[in-house]
Amino acid sequence: MDAGKRLRPGQIVQVLRGREAGRYAIVIRFEEPHFVWLVDGDKRKYGQSKKKNVKHIQPTNHIAREVADSLAKEGRVTNAKLRYALNQYLLRIGEEKGE
Repeated sequence: MDAGKRLRPGQIVQVLRGREAGRYAIVIRFEEPHFVWLVDGDKRKYGQSKKKNVKHIQPTNHIAREVADSLAKEGRVTNAKLRYALNQYLLRIGEEKGE
């Protein structure tokens, strides 16, 4: 997977490997050639992002627009905004699955 082409700041991904497997997180930045930094605003706050190999995550098609905009304008994002974006996404996929 080419991180520069498939993943974007603000994109929601599912962690496949490691201690946080099964959880969802948001990409905040890239480190070439194949690492991303992930946060969720709760267990993994903005100031303590997790470096993860792109092989160990599953990208979704959803980009949290408010997070992407905040990262582009201010270079950072609040943990509350991260939590809100993830909760909205999880509610949406829960409704699509009929839960």
